[in-house]
Amino acid sequence: MKYDIILAGVGGQGVLAVGAIIASSAMKEGLAVKQSEVHGMSQRGGAVLANLRLADGPIASDLIPLGGASLILSMEPLESLRYLRYLAPSGAVITAANPVVNIPDYPELDGLLARIRSLPWARLVDGEKLAREAGSARATNMVMVGAASHRLPVKVETLEHYIRAIFAAKGDKVVETNLKAFRLGREAAA
Repeated sequence: MKYDIILAGVGGQGVLAVGAIIASSAMKEGLAVKQSEVHGMSQRGGAVLANLRLADGPIASDLIPLGGASLILSMEPLESLRYLRYLAPSGAVITAANPVVNIPDYPELDGLLARIRSLPWARLVDGEKLAREAGSARATNMVMVGAASHRLPVKVETLEHYIRAIFAAKGDKVVETNLKAFRLGREAAA
């Protein structure tokens, strides 16, 4: 089994936290994990990318080849399209529908969302709305983990365990908000 994930977003959206939760869950379940990150512009609203590779055997490289990604999980719609050349023909795109307009020539949103909807297997999730419903707009990334959970090769219980672990230091309320966001995302993508 091999499962390659492109994690994409812009600075401040928690892309690296998403990667940590999925990677930790995979390791707990006995999978091999390799990850590569690009986050130099993360504090300025620039692109953030992580390659996350999961397998039941050795993984030679931490970089996903063109046409090799099983999943593009994006916190922002334009970022999901930026990496389409990495998507395998049978791969899926799961992205938040909420734009982060961080460049002056950001494409028109309706056209952007139509392009995503035209893909063979894509899910657009109103991550911001569901995160607010959970109790914090900052939990959008956990909504997206929940939305992707149906396609990830790890158990829901393991993902929830690591959501608890990662947010434990911030207190019970933050943990519960993020778990609720995860569950709402899961329901939205069912």
